[in-house]
Amino acid sequence: MEKKIPKRILNSLINSLSAGVVPRSGAPYIAIGRNEEVGALLEDLGSVADGGSALRFLIGRYGSGKSFLLQLIRGYALEKGFVTADADLSPERRLCGTGGAGIATYRELIRNLSCKTSPDGGALPVIISRWLSDKQGELAASGIFPESPEFAVKMKKEVYAVGAALENSVGGFDFATVLYKYYDSTVTGDDERRSDCLRWLRGEYRTRTEARRQLGVSSIIDDDNWYDYLKLLAVFCNKIGYMGMTVYIDECVNLYKITNRVSRENNYEKILSIFNDTLQGKAPYLGFVFVGTPQFLEDTRRGLFSYEALRSRLADCTIVSTGFRNLSGPIIRLVRLTDEELYALMSRLNFLFAMYSGEEIRITQEQMRDFLSLCLSRAGADTMVTPREIIRSYLTLLQLMRQNPEAAFRELLSEDSVSRLSAPSDPDEGDSGTVIEDFDI
Repeated sequence: MEKKIPKRILNSLINSLSAGVVPRSGAPYIAIGRNEEVGALLEDLGSVADGGSALRFLIGRYGSGKSFLLQLIRGYALEKGFVTADADLSPERRLCGTGGAGIATYRELIRNLSCKTSPDGGALPVIISRWLSDKQGELAASGIFPESPEFAVKMKKEVYAVGAALENSVGGFDFATVLYKYYDSTVTGDDERRSDCLRWLRGEYRTRTEARRQLGVSSIIDDDNWYDYLKLLAVFCNKIGYMGMTVYIDECVNLYKITNRVSRENNYEKILSIFNDTLQGKAPYLGFVFVGTPQFLEDTRRGLFSYEALRSRLADCTIVSTGFRNLSGPIIRLVRLTDEELYALMSRLNFLFAMYSGEEIRITQEQMRDFLSLCLSRAGADTMVTPREIIRSYLTLLQLMRQNPEAAFRELLSEDSVSRLSAPSDPDEGDSGTVIEDFDI
């Protein structure tokens, strides 16, 4: 943790965490615990890079760290040379639905498309331009210079070779045609045609007639086929030098909230299709991570378990003890961080906040232990306390101590907190008097 953190990332990190929002960048600086979960997700990246596919469901309560883990593994994927796409579902963005709800999710995924050189989204033109630039550089390095007629011929062959590898897939011919036209527009300097190609790839054409007139293709990306084009995009990314593509879909609880049964089941059927494709190896170089709450998964009236085909695939095995975690299956359930990990998280926050404020942290280790004891002394906190709750409360305390340098630690706590802190612990009362021992961090 001695590494200097860029001010832009540090400010974004502190502001996001203080508001209870997951930071889009800088997640590794605050990562504590979750080693087993990260290891399982990294294994999935290895499978995708080898030409396979993967799918996981991250399940946990609100504030348990699902979205944080999602951004953490997204950052690892970018560093390893993957293309990533992420989107939050909402009433307007679903996996399928009337009124363009499915294509809205695809557009959000493409808008957030990222690569190592463009980690904040909008990477589609960057990815294609880099591919063409790399090919041009390879030809120039081989002695074929841009001024020669042979250069244009060789470049066309390279572009058509990638396109030909896609043509046998669903929608592959039109996808390849758009790539050819993108290259031609780059050579001729036709910016309008190049913009049309990007519009098509982003799923922004409303009608086939318009696409046929402007690009000469017979199809568009819409509610019915957007998943097929994600599969094509994954193969394309691999063909041009990336490891593959990973897709992260958060806030899946919005599918659980759909009141219309038919609409809800249509979305679950799309998940089933993705589940079958990925685990049967029909979506090479593509990985999916869905993030949701226990209700989204387990509710037998409206959750995934209400759809029998998914319940039979996702339900826990009844003949295996529930006391052990199986991280090789499609479901990863997030458990509460240990007391030691929560204390380490607070220590990490001290370091980041001191760097952010430029001031020395006034809180002592004993006060840190008292603070954690307070958080864990409430009924049910031994299993229900979340990292978000700890982070927000602790950063608020650090801000108050900074803004009120004359105030003592206990003055900043509520009367109820002080009374619980002062009360002696009774070992016969279970978790009501949690005491945090010294930790060696």
